[in-house]
Amino acid sequence: MTYVLSFLEGIITFISPCLLPMLPVYVLYFTGGKAEEGKSRKTLVNALGFVLGFTLVFVALGAFMAGLGSLLQRYQTVVNLITGAVVIIFGLNFMGILNIGLLNGTHKIQKEVKELGFFSAVVFGIIFSIGWTPCVGTFLGSALLMASQQGSVLQGIVMLFLYSLGLGIPFLVSALLIDKLKGTFQFIKTHYQVINRVCGALLVGIGILMMTGLMSRVLGMLS
Repeated sequence: MTYVLSFLEGIITFISPCLLPMLPVYVLYFTGGKAEEGKSRKTLVNALGFVLGFTLVFVALGAFMAGLGSLLQRYQTVVNLITGAVVIIFGLNFMGILNIGLLNGTHKIQKEVKELGFFSAVVFGIIFSIGWTPCVGTFLGSALLMASQQGSVLQGIVMLFLYSLGLGIPFLVSALLIDKLKGTFQFIKTHYQVINRVCGALLVGIGILMMTGLMSRVLGMLS
């Protein structure tokens, strides 16, 4: 169930207010800005490279956090309290109850992309993962903190891989079907406030479970 939560957090990251509105810009990069034959194949290849780029970074972070968590297992109670409290703060910020500039800001690394190929798309994905960290930080941070409680580097890698899939699959689908999904995107934009509050409440709930040490017990009951 922890893995399912990581996947869902990736999807929620995709529909976040600072990421979804930029989707047409990314799709333009993937297509090279040209209406050419074979555009769908080119778009898919570039989008796959982009997803691979940020997946490599997020998985590496997951391995690091899980390794760090395994070293701190003797202090599990303290780790639970700190990580849970941080996730609760993330949730309250997402709900708009708190206003933390570091989490709300978007620090983009500027890079001009004229003709994107697979390998340059991978680099672009890596740049995305670094430059947009404040934007995706709320749910990425939650996934990383849950990974730190697993006590296993392999579990941390799997969790952040699933988070990346949750973020990456909508990117791939949108890159190919963006014209057909405009109505869906508009619905999400119209209901951002409600979506943010629900997602923020989910984070607060996860944080409380992490603080009290009940996370594994609850997930075990649900699995």
